[in-house]
Amino acid sequence: MRTNGRKQGALNATAKFVATPEGTALAYGSLVFMALLPIFFGALRSVTCSKSKNAADMPETITSRDAARFPIIASCTLFGLYLFFKVFSQEYINLLLSVYFFALGVLALSHTMSPLMTKVFPASFPNKQYQLLFTQGTGESKEEIVNYEFDTKNLVCLLISSVVGVWYLLKKHWIANNLFGLAFALNGVELLHLNNVSTGCILLGGLFVYDVFWVFGTNVMVTVAKSFEAPIKLVFPQDLLEKGLEASNFAMLGLGDIVIPGIFIALLLRFDVSLKKNSRTYFYSSFLAYIFGLGLTIFVMHTFKHAQPALLYLVPACVGFPVIVALFKGELTEMFSYESAEEVLPGSPRLTSFPTVSGSPASLASSMDAVSMMTGSSPRHRRLQPTSM
Repeated sequence: MRTNGRKQGALNATAKFVATPEGTALAYGSLVFMALLPIFFGALRSVTCSKSKNAADMPETITSRDAARFPIIASCTLFGLYLFFKVFSQEYINLLLSVYFFALGVLALSHTMSPLMTKVFPASFPNKQYQLLFTQGTGESKEEIVNYEFDTKNLVCLLISSVVGVWYLLKKHWIANNLFGLAFALNGVELLHLNNVSTGCILLGGLFVYDVFWVFGTNVMVTVAKSFEAPIKLVFPQDLLEKGLEASNFAMLGLGDIVIPGIFIALLLRFDVSLKKNSRTYFYSSFLAYIFGLGLTIFVMHTFKHAQPALLYLVPACVGFPVIVALFKGELTEMFSYESAEEVLPGSPRLTSFPTVSGSPASLASSMDAVSMMTGSSPRHRRLQPTSM
C-alpha cells in the first residue's frame, strides 16, 4: 500500500519488509523446534512428577468438569481483556502485566532449571533447606496461602532467573521472552495432568471451537494479542539474517498451542508407562502427530497469508493418530479406561479455578497456561510491524 507524506512513508518503512525464503524457513523451523522441547521434556518430567512426594511439585489434575468449563471461562476472560484494552490505557495495563509476569517468570524459570542445577552442583555442596510460609487466621481456622519449600540450589536458580527477568523487564528482548515462554510451557506440560483420555478429548474439542471462533469469527483475539505485552508466546525473527539479534519482524506461536496438546501427549506417555510393555508407541505417535499438525498450520498460514487457529489442525492430528494406533493394536478400550489419577499420590490438588496463583510451581504453571489460553492460543504471523503482544 502506497501513501503520501514523508512522515507516513517513514512509519511504513518496516511495514514493507518482506522476509527472505531463508529467513522465513529459519523462523518457522526454530518455532517448531522450540515448541517440541517443552512437550518432550515436560512429558518425561510429568511421569516423575506424578510420583513426587513433595507437595509443592505434585501435579494439578484436570477433570472432565474442569475441561468442559475451561473454554467458556477462557472466552469470558479473553473478551474481558479486550474490553479492558478498549477502555483503559494500554500502557498502564501492560506495565502491571510486566511486573506480574516478571514475578511468575522468575519462579517458573527457576523451577525449570532446578533439576539441571542438582546435577551441576557437586554432592559436597552445602545445600540448606528453607520454607516460605504465609498463613491466614489462627488456630483451627488457619489457612495456608503460600507454602513454598526450597533450598540453596533453588536460590541460585532464582538468582539466575532474576537476571533474565530484569533483562525482559527492561528490554523486552525476544530471547528473554522465549526463555520465560519455554519455562511456562514446560511447567504446564509437567504439572497439569489430565485424569483420562476422555477428559483430554473434551478439553481439546472445546478449545478447538474456542480457537476457531475467536480467530475467524471476531477480531477480539487478534486485538488482544497485539495489545498484550507478556511472554505468552514464542517468537523468532524472520529478519535475523539481515539484522542479527536486533531483528524486529517476528513469526510467533502462542503457548496455548504448545501446552494444550502437550498435556494430552504427556497423558499418553503415562498411559504407555502404565502398560508396562517397555514401549512408547502412543507417546511417539502423538508427538509425530503434533509435528504434522504444526507443520500443516504453518504451511496454510504461509500460503494464505492469514493467521490460523493452530488447534484447528493440532486437535484432529493429536487425537486422531493415537486413536487409530489403538484401534490397530486392539487397545482402544484400555486407552479410554485408563485413569491417570491412579499414578498420582492421594491428596494431589485438582484444578478448580482459572487462573490460580500460589507459591507452588504447579499453581504457577496452571496460572500461566490459563492466561496463555485466554489471550493468544494461536500463532500469529505479522509481517507489518514488530510484535508487541
